[in-house]
Amino acid sequence: MSFLELLSPLPPGLNLSLTLLSLLTSGISASVGIGGGTLLIMVMAQIMPAAALIPVHGMVQLGSNAGRAALTWPHIDRRVIAVFLPGVIVGALMAAWLLVRLPSGVLELCIAGFVLLSCWGPSLPKRSLGNKATFAAGAVTTLLSSLVGASGPLVGAFIKHSQTARLSRVATFAACMSLQHLSKAFVFGVAGFVFREWLGLMLAMIVAGLLGTWLGLKLLRGLSDQRFDTLFKWMLTLLALRLIWMGVSRLSA
Repeated sequence: MSFLELLSPLPPGLNLSLTLLSLLTSGISASVGIGGGTLLIMVMAQIMPAAALIPVHGMVQLGSNAGRAALTWPHIDRRVIAVFLPGVIVGALMAAWLLVRLPSGVLELCIAGFVLLSCWGPSLPKRSLGNKATFAAGAVTTLLSSLVGASGPLVGAFIKHSQTARLSRVATFAACMSLQHLSKAFVFGVAGFVFREWLGLMLAMIVAGLLGTWLGLKLLRGLSDQRFDTLFKWMLTLLALRLIWMGVSRLSA
């Protein structure tokens, strides 16, 4: 039995493809600030069992985001993290308890609307970026992340308004997403998911993701704040348009 066959229940070719995709998508997230995780889960959804999709994606994204947070550690906004973390804990407890998903389609449209408003609408008032809003963002997005795996654009939209410098935005977003994905180990562990069967693939994708993060950060440091802001805004917009397409498709199904 080859090394690739030992990684997961998937065929060796798919294990290799997912490992290389992890490298690519981590590079995208590190250089543009967002988007890699959503692209990754879109591909994984086509080839992985539904029961394994969100927990495996969550652990891979934990490795990718934690690596990006470690490499940009000095730029993380600790004030945001200190308030976001308690919200993550509350959201994870709610997700472990909640058994019923929100109506399919409606959730995607709501997230897309908020993201588009944050990108192209007026700036959020300062009171909406305070401690209460940060706590609420942590709780709500963690709950959504555990249920549908679609919280990245929502967290990115929030971070876009709370952080202005490109490195601070990437670093704080990575730290927030690391906390959310870490909570999935608890949520899906409680639900009985067997991580051991997918451990090899997760580790391979995490290592590839760290390499992609290192390459992406090299590209990021060559971008101006203005160019990065433009790329970040358009990446959020594309993700929102994809959510609209998904929402309409599910509502009309």
